[in-house]
Formats: sequence, structure tokens, C-alpha cells
Amino acid sequence: MDAFFASIEQRDNPGLRGKPVAVGGSSDRGVVAAASYEARVFGVHSAMPSKIAARKCPGLIFVKARFDVYKADSAKIMDIFWDYTDLVEPLSIDEAFLDVTSNKKGIPSATLIAREIKERIREKTGLTASAGISINKFLAKIASDEDKPNGLFVIKPDEVMDFIGRLAVDDFFGVGPRTAQKMHDLGLFKGEDLRNADLQMLIRNFGKAGIFFHQIANGIDERPVRPHRERKSVGIENTFHEDIATRDEMLTQLEKLEKGLWERIKKHGAFGKTVTLKVKYNDFDQITRSHSSSEPFVNPGQLVSVVKDLLNLANPEKPVRLLGISVSNFPPREDSGPLQLTIDFD
Repeated sequence: MDAFFASIEQRDNPGLRGKPVAVGGSSDRGVVAAASYEARVFGVHSAMPSKIAARKCPGLIFVKARFDVYKADSAKIMDIFWDYTDLVEPLSIDEAFLDVTSNKKGIPSATLIAREIKERIREKTGLTASAGISINKFLAKIASDEDKPNGLFVIKPDEVMDFIGRLAVDDFFGVGPRTAQKMHDLGLFKGEDLRNADLQMLIRNFGKAGIFFHQIANGIDERPVRPHRERKSVGIENTFHEDIATRDEMLTQLEKLEKGLWERIKKHGAFGKTVTLKVKYNDFDQITRSHSSSEPFVNPGQLVSVVKDLLNLANPEKPVRLLGISVSNFPPREDSGPLQLTIDFD
């Protein structure tokens, strides 16, 4: 979907149309959840602190999030997807992979399917979507960002190698700023560089991800579209109204988070073997500390003890604006699905 949250707000409030809109808190501690394309021209983007966004775009209009509305529209869109295939893998509330190799309507062209889906989404919700079409998940994801908003971009089989060869490593799905900089330091700037790089060198520098980077640079991505993805983690976090600086304050806040997380763990039976503490400082630097056990954590006392030890390891020396705890590394189970809880009082 194109600027999903912000587009919904502009749809429902005609006075916002054509204006720079940010969904999120407008306070000094607020964070942008989504930005309209009018705001993006000024460099405003999701996860940006609101005070920075307001500085970049003086006329920026902040709108409080309405997640119940976003979820309702998302459900309508997902229903449209399922009309064409049961192989729908949601990536988030507003994005999904569809495998239409065999589809319910017998349409022979993925491009025709994408056009029809885009039109139905517009008729049903009044919103625009962009589609990317290609031979695998990696390329389809890249293609979906090539012609936004309201776009449709196709990477045909005979175009794959040339397209990837020209693609900047910074634009590879899964390559963040730090990984991109490390690639640059190694002389890797485009897909062609990755394709021609020594595989063992990539593994030494990027671990197992090095194998994945080498494969996708060669057009290989055999990941299937999975309608039911395995749950990766259960987490809870809190952005504070005011920064906290003492260990006692942090322990008090962590105690609240532990209670909320444990209720979520019990509800879903998500007993994992790894606990991770997330600390975000007032300058937005962030660290994580993790502890893994050979057996799942099955009582709250274990969780409390590990979190205290992780706080000692983190040893925060700067004021903290956010703390979070998550549990991951679950034993295999058939009915798992993605799950994440975030609490943000901005």
C-alpha cells in the first residue's frame, strides 16, 4: 500500500489531501509512524523523531494514529488477495507476498492479476497500491518499490541478471545502513560486485547472510510464499515520557514490562530459550543484550533474573528513552504466527 496510514487519514479528512501529513505524536518525544508523499518530499519518513520531522517540514500536520481503522482496511485488502490465491504471506499490515503461479481465477498473467487487484483495492477502500512482479520474493519486493505511488513494475526472467547487476547494494532488501557501509568498505557497491565476490570472503564478513547475498545477486531466491509464518519473537517495549537515568528507575520500568510480557507469553504459550533486552538512549543510539538457555524460560522468576543480568551487561551510561524485552528461539510448533506487542505513550 502507498503511505498506508497517512493515505487513510487523507481519504477520511479531505482537508488533509495534498498536504504534508505525519501519523504519530507531535510531542518532542513523539515518533512518526507514517508520512504522506507530500511530507516525504521534505525528507520526513517513518520512525523519525517528530521534532526532527517538524524541523524538516515546517508545515507538517500531525494526526493521531487510528489503528482500528487501519486494521479494518487491511482486512478488506487481504480478503481481495485471497480471492486470487491461498498463498498469501503478509509482511505487515499493508504488504504481502502472493504466489499466483496457479491462481483461483485461472488468469495466465501475473501483470493482469496485479492490475485487477490494484483496481479492486481502489474501488473497495479508495486507496492506491503498488505492485512488484518477478520470479522470486527478493525481486518482487524490490520491484514493488520501483514505481511508487500507484505503480506496477515487472522484472521479467530475461531481465533479472541485468537488473540485479545494476542494483545498488543499499537497495537490496535486508541490507541496512551498517551492512551497506561494510559492503562499501569491501568494494561492493552494486549487485554485480556481490555476484563476482568470493563466497568465502562474504561468509567471513557477513556469516550465513553472506550466502544469501551471493545467491540473490545471482537471481536465486528459493524461499516459498508461506501463508503461516513461524513466530519469531514475543516482545513488549515502552517509550518514556521523560528520560530515565538511574538503575532503580530502569528496574522499576522493567518490572512493569516483565509482567506485561509474561501475560502475553502465557496467553500464547510462547516459551522461548532466548531473552533480549533493548535499550534506546536519549540520543537514539540503541543497544541490545541477549541471553540464551538450553531450555525454554517457563516461569516469571527466570525472566526477572535474566533481565536484571542483561541490564548489568548493558550498563547504560546515558539517559534512556526506551526499554524493551523480548523472548525468542521457540521450540518448533505447528500453529505459530507472527506476534509483537509495542506500547508507546507518545
